[in-house]
Amino acid sequence: MDNNRENLIEIEGLYQIFGEQPDDVLPKVKAGASKEDVLAETGHTVGLRDINLTVKRGEIFVIMGLSGSGKSTLIRHFNRLIDPTAGKIKVEGENIMELSPKDLITFRRHKMAMVFQHFGLMPHRSVLDNVGYGLSIKGEKKTDWTPKATQWLDTVGLSGYEEQYPSQLSGGQQQRVGLARALCTDAEILLMDEAFSALDPLIRSEMQEQLIELQENLHKTIIFITHDLDEALRLGDRIAVLKDGKLVQIGTPVDIMLHPADDYVKAFASDVNRARALSVQTVMTANTEKLEANSVAEAKANFPQDKEYAFVFNSEGYQGVLSKQQIATLNDENSLKEVLHPVPSVRKANLLQKVIPLSLNTRFDLPVVNKAGELTGRLEARKLADVLSPD
Repeated sequence: MDNNRENLIEIEGLYQIFGEQPDDVLPKVKAGASKEDVLAETGHTVGLRDINLTVKRGEIFVIMGLSGSGKSTLIRHFNRLIDPTAGKIKVEGENIMELSPKDLITFRRHKMAMVFQHFGLMPHRSVLDNVGYGLSIKGEKKTDWTPKATQWLDTVGLSGYEEQYPSQLSGGQQQRVGLARALCTDAEILLMDEAFSALDPLIRSEMQEQLIELQENLHKTIIFITHDLDEALRLGDRIAVLKDGKLVQIGTPVDIMLHPADDYVKAFASDVNRARALSVQTVMTANTEKLEANSVAEAKANFPQDKEYAFVFNSEGYQGVLSKQQIATLNDENSLKEVLHPVPSVRKANLLQKVIPLSLNTRFDLPVVNKAGELTGRLEARKLADVLSPD
């Protein structure tokens, strides 16, 4: 993830206290009274306590914690389905707590879309009508939004299901419809609350992979809620860990695994098989430096002098690796294809367990290539070893 991305969402000093007189109880909470003491003394429940975080434009920001940690409460503050007892919620610098009811409706319709755990589809509407629902309530005509809805169904792998009804689909297919519906609105921010939790493990893994691949092209800002650290590690550019309404740690997946902030996070991390939980995107180094060449002559002319080797691409995509050492021994009559090292490429969504054997079988970094065949980064053996080695 690019750490230089601008902050899209800022949460400042957010408190949520459930009960009849939350404002009266707020000073006690701010003074440090425990959740248990507040409940015993006042009958109020502390949902969130002094939450401060930023979400960068275009990142997948995962909020995780056990049941009762406050994660689902927190996500409902981003679009003000719940208003906080205290604090600010800024989107692009604007405090959305100050929006009028009319402006809030516009904000929800245009800026954010939500994907629910139990799909939230309307059973009496066809798949196509479910996907286009967000646009129809904006007042767009069906003839106008149908091509866009059809395109999103194709994107999530459901082309041909337009006239089916939700009851005719599997759970995984229904969740794809829910995702297509959220994407069809063109909202910049997706709120995903336990979106894959109701799916069986195999379908859940497929949906996680699809989300990572979609995000390569969409660059949406995604707030993803989960109770599952494996899922958080696979999907998140950054992860916020909540416990009893408090923010315990924010960090990259590797930060969370290698540098847990306290025993609570450490206990989570210790139970995780890193190779099966972390994906290539969490460890890779973002890099688009490549050698464009169709012949040895072109390779010689364009080879980067400051590199020991280069990933070679032509109009057909990635071809292999060429080393500086080789360049000196080649003449222009050699076939470039025949002298390249056949180092396999990997995808961002690949789990580390899949790429470990590939890394062990080469002395080069592995190129990370997207669905369109473009170079997006490199997977370094050193980084792979650091994140997989026991503490």
